[in-house]
Amino acid sequence: MQSRAQSRIEVLNRHLSTPVEQHSIESALTASTAGKKSPDDVVIVSAVRTAICKAKRGSFKDTAPEAMLAPLIAHILKTTKIDPKLIGDLRMGSVLPRSSQGATEIRIAGFLGGLPQEVPCMTVNRQCSSGLQALADVVANIKTGQYEVAIAGGAESMSLNPMSWEGQINEAAMEHPQANGCYMGMGQTSENVAERYKIGRKEQDEFAVESHRRAAAAQQAGKTKAQIVPVEIKNDEGKTITVDKDEGIRAETTLASLGKLKPAFKENGSTTAGNASQVSDGAAAVLAMKRSTAERLKLPILGTFRSYSVVGVEPSIMGVGPAYAIPDAVKRAGLTLDDIDVYELNEAFASQATFCIKHLGLDTKKVNPNGGAIALGHPLGCTGGRMVADILPELARQGKRYGVISMCIGSGMGAAAVLENEQL
Repeated sequence: MQSRAQSRIEVLNRHLSTPVEQHSIESALTASTAGKKSPDDVVIVSAVRTAICKAKRGSFKDTAPEAMLAPLIAHILKTTKIDPKLIGDLRMGSVLPRSSQGATEIRIAGFLGGLPQEVPCMTVNRQCSSGLQALADVVANIKTGQYEVAIAGGAESMSLNPMSWEGQINEAAMEHPQANGCYMGMGQTSENVAERYKIGRKEQDEFAVESHRRAAAAQQAGKTKAQIVPVEIKNDEGKTITVDKDEGIRAETTLASLGKLKPAFKENGSTTAGNASQVSDGAAAVLAMKRSTAERLKLPILGTFRSYSVVGVEPSIMGVGPAYAIPDAVKRAGLTLDDIDVYELNEAFASQATFCIKHLGLDTKKVNPNGGAIALGHPLGCTGGRMVADILPELARQGKRYGVISMCIGSGMGAAAVLENEQL
């Protein structure tokens, strides 16, 4: 007897211009036709985040992932008034789980946030795209009828769980022309992109200055206030303080100040601490459900998840991933690049973000209008959810319809999703 998965693949193959291979089944399942409403659409009714704080020296430096995530879950339950028992899954991106206890952290966050024991949880690790992957996972599961409602996003403490390589080096991999790039540090891959595509130090620094300028302007104008849930913590003096403001933004950043920084990853290189994403702590959460469910519960629909794509690229230049994931995701949504009004492109490094913008011919005014990870920070597993929480309000402010969020992924991948604003 033919399995349900096999039959779905055959159906999908009849409706797509290219055959569906096993690795892209999920991408096809998450696609829906842009501009056309269906009861089976997966919509977003709430998207929130914490402030993004500097790792090691910021407000969240002693705050565990579950302590950042729990207030977001509680906020979603309180503001939507949804019955927690309706939630079919809690799925969170987490790249650097403490002592391999990532699932435990998320389970605890669920309990502390007000979810009953019946709600299961899962952590997702696709490195920098983990938060977006978690959302894409629940979208696919909702579409296949596993449940109707889920919370997805991510949480990362890069203070408590620092990045480090703990595995062994595979000698055969070091001799392989692609596999050896998987062992490269991310900073080295940035240098590779800059060198191969001739993106100079000044161009990277100019990109970084603009990221800070836009982020500072957005913060001053209060654009990010609505999506940031205040989190109470105890500081070093034992006093309870409220964290509700992104900490990495430096409005005073100039070309002159960045020009004084030394290359961080290669002698005579061009990637510095100033034109790369900041190491950060933070969390984000998104409540997603079937459109028919949202309408039945009379919940406001912020946006619709239209498509998702993950692609593989050369590991040694992993930063180019969005340049190939974005067109695929946009095509799956039945759109063109010209249809996209706002892009949230994760600024892992100015080198790779600049390449992606140039390669795709994007209007820079549409890309990261409120700054990106160079100014805000990049708490790995959180970033995808953070971008969802930021792009939907921006689309609503501009009165625009379509947005894309995308990021490069360590070991050589890129991910992208298309969202449609419904607050028009």
